[in-house]
Amino acid sequence: MIRHIVLINFRAEVSEQEISQMFSALPVLQDLLPGMGAVTAGRSESPEQMERGYMHGFVVDFDSWQSLQAYQDHPQHKALGARLVAAAEGGIDGILVFDLEV
Repeated sequence: MIRHIVLINFRAEVSEQEISQMFSALPVLQDLLPGMGAVTAGRSESPEQMERGYMHGFVVDFDSWQSLQAYQDHPQHKALGARLVAAAEGGIDGILVFDLEV
C-alpha cells in the first residue's frame, strides 16, 4: 500500500470554508479510481505545534504505485492540484508531498 501525504501552507486570506471545499473534491475521486482507498483531510491539531505553517493536509491510501499514478494523471486531480497551488503560500513552494510504502 502507498500512503500519499500532502501538507499545505495556505495563504492567510484563504478561508476555512474554501479549504473544506477543496478537500471535499477528494472523496469524489475515490468513486472514479479503483485502488484509491481511505481519504482523511483537515487542519492540524498537533499538541507539538511544529507545523511550520503547514496547518492543513490530507492523506490518501492507494493499493499500488499504479493506482497512485492513475490518480495523479486524472483530470480532476490535476484541477484540484491547480486550485491548491493557487491557494498555497508561494504556490507550489507551499505544498509538501510525501509518498510512503506501508
